Amino acid sequence: MNITATGGAVADAPQNSAHGHAQGPLYKLVVGAIGIVYGDIGTSPIYAFRETFAGHHTLIPDRLHIYGVLSLIFYSMMIIVTLKYVTIIMRADNKGEGGSLALLALINRTLGGKKKWTSGIIMLGVFATALFYGDSMITPAMSVLSAVEGLETVNQGFAPYVVPISVVILVGLFAIQARGTAKVGLLFGPVMLLYFATLAVLGAMHVMDDPAVILAMFNPIHIVEFFAADFLRAFVALGSVVLAVTGAEALYADMGHFGRKPIRISWVYFVLPALLLNYMGQGAMILSADPATALSKVKDPFFYLAPDALRLPLVLLATAAAVIASQAVISGAYSVTQQAIQLGFVPRLKIAHTSESAAGQIYIPSINWALMIMVTLLVVTFRSSSNLGAAYGIAVTGAMLIDTILIAVVLRQMWNWNRFAVGGLLTLFFVVDFSYLSANLLKVPAGGWFPLLVGGIAFTFLTTWAKGRQLMINRMDEASLPIEVFIKSAAASAARVPGTAVFMTSSASGVPHALLHNLKHNKVLHERIILLTVKIQDVPYVSEEKRGETMDYGSGFHRVVLHYGFMEEVNVPSELARVDRCGPACKMMDTSFFLARQTLIPSARRPGMAVWREKLFAWMLRNAESAMEFFKLPTNRVVELGSQVEI
Repeated sequence: MNITATGGAVADAPQNSAHGHAQGPLYKLVVGAIGIVYGDIGTSPIYAFRETFAGHHTLIPDRLHIYGVLSLIFYSMMIIVTLKYVTIIMRADNKGEGGSLALLALINRTLGGKKKWTSGIIMLGVFATALFYGDSMITPAMSVLSAVEGLETVNQGFAPYVVPISVVILVGLFAIQARGTAKVGLLFGPVMLLYFATLAVLGAMHVMDDPAVILAMFNPIHIVEFFAADFLRAFVALGSVVLAVTGAEALYADMGHFGRKPIRISWVYFVLPALLLNYMGQGAMILSADPATALSKVKDPFFYLAPDALRLPLVLLATAAAVIASQAVISGAYSVTQQAIQLGFVPRLKIAHTSESAAGQIYIPSINWALMIMVTLLVVTFRSSSNLGAAYGIAVTGAMLIDTILIAVVLRQMWNWNRFAVGGLLTLFFVVDFSYLSANLLKVPAGGWFPLLVGGIAFTFLTTWAKGRQLMINRMDEASLPIEVFIKSAAASAARVPGTAVFMTSSASGVPHALLHNLKHNKVLHERIILLTVKIQDVPYVSEEKRGETMDYGSGFHRVVLHYGFMEEVNVPSELARVDRCGPACKMMDTSFFLARQTLIPSARRPGMAVWREKLFAWMLRNAESAMEFFKLPTNRVVELGSQVEI
């Protein structure tokens, strides 16, 4: 990838890299993974079982339906989470990093232009990223609202205060983001350990109310009987059952923080058993209750698992778990945005680092406040987790389907697995993913339109920025002058002044526009001129020995190319000070940085994008963070020279 002074990316050759997993004993990594990775899927028992029976499309809580739903939940977890994500997709890491963008970069780097359909794969990966933004708005609203609604099981008098309390919690959560979450994060693991242990204990307490649920959950015959008895209701129920596996994609996305092994161990030996016990307990409790009580308890079975005296502590614990799940999603939104900026799909945004030791702990103000506004609007508009359940699921199932398509490319084109084994696995994954996505599409009129709308808007912004940048670079390259020709004509005739001039350029060839404008207006050249290009690779991290390349053109002209991974922060002065093959070390007080600032002129005369997209790109360019801040340049050593570009 090649990042320019305007902050975007184009394809570039791969580099070897080192990645940065959290270090420490395995048990600490396992606890950390439980605290960060499983917050979303861990809060699913609060609402998944309930929504299947008491949501917008109700089911009778009898033995046929409860056994069928429990079996659907079990096999969904085994197929989607255990087999698809934990066993297969987590093998497709990009130098240790996971997530849709990391997988997309891996495919793009490995296959590149070898296949005609790679551009379509890239678009699918970008759309999965766009859907993530919709999910990152709904997840905090759904998790916190469903947890706070537990107060109604303690006392119905709390009902009017559920929405205000949820809004206060969420606004407070977003308000503390700028301070960082390192200290609070230390509590995540222990709190989630207590939460999952509580899930297991509460479930185990009620499983014996109807021990038959144990065998029923593992018996797929109950799924067949469920669909045979009432196919339409069973199909619609899939839209709620899938809520039990929301957050599965987080296992892959957070792989870079903890590594594959801790995430797998924590899932198989702790999280999965706790979740299954809790779902079985909810089912057994409803089946053992008399019909009137069952209809009441099925509206909030998770909280009714606890005795009356312990229900309020359970609500508080569930709320803490929901806040942790929300924090993980918010942090994920920052991380995905940073990757998208580096890979050229999002304009430069202000990024603050909230930890001196953990590079991955970042804060993006514009993303934070946008999420806070949208999450608050969701809570105030939908007012209940059941209403939000209609909007929840489409973004997740859409992203899961895209992940299946991407992993299909990896299995056949990169790993060359046996085509019969691949065919069997992909058939299973596609059937499951299409079934869940189709069932969730029925929710569109009731609220499912929201994540689709957010995803569509985000996709438009992502693709407009990427396409617009490429067009702008192409227009600027058309008028590019070979550096050798420029040196012969200008080096001898122009007056030379002391010091070093660094000209930022998107291209590793030709003369930067800023250099041409500087010579035209100031009539001088510095004694040493460095043409600097920053390239973002298709890998998360680039090792120090691969960081810099230099070229000496003679007459005081040098070219420097700095390589970064898409998970790394760019710091030009720091790296420039280490360059030792361009004469004496660069001293910032003797160095001036020259940047070109482009003013876009949308035009219908030239082919490229629709005029409205050109205007959107121009607006994004005007509102992007300055290149000076993005590249960490000293504020008193920067000169910006403007030019107009027609696309």
